[in-house]
Formats: sequence, C-alpha cells, structure tokens
Amino acid sequence: MISRIYFYHFDFYRFNFPEEFLDAGLGEYFRDDAVCLVEWPENAAGYMPAADLLLRLRFALQARELEIVACSEEGRECLKALRNGWSRAAG
Repeated sequence: MISRIYFYHFDFYRFNFPEEFLDAGLGEYFRDDAVCLVEWPENAAGYMPAADLLLRLRFALQARELEIVACSEEGRECLKALRNGWSRAAG
C-alpha cells in the first residue's frame, strides 16, 4: 500500500447536463478518504459536494501560474500542510 488516500480525476467538459453526474454514479467517489480533482465542475453544478480547495491554472508568457484557494476549514488545513511541506522541501 502506498497511501491511505484515494485520488480521482474527473473531467466534466463533455457533460451536456448536470444530471449526468448522478447518472454516472460519480457521487460515491466523493468521500472523506478521497481526493477528487475536477475539471469543469460547473458542468455538474448542484450535484457535486462543495469544494475544499479551488485550483486555478493560468497561462503566462513562458510558464503557468497556479493559484490555490481554500474554500472550507478542511481546505485551509490542507493548504497549510502543503505550504509547510513546500517550505521544508525548499530548504
């Protein structure tokens, strides 16, 4: 076992209706022991649980910029842990 956390990636770009989230049975993946990375979450609006973290990826001239926003207490705790990990890794 590598980790006790399940990691899932969803891309809802091709959803025509938000109800497709339910039709596909995807709600079962959004649990306390899982990290769900979702692209195009607005295409499943009203059916997905609220986000803990919001990641925005922007294209810059020669790079990409990542903005991470905490949207809940769990998200704030996660962001704090990420910052602490990055600080230790940097030196």
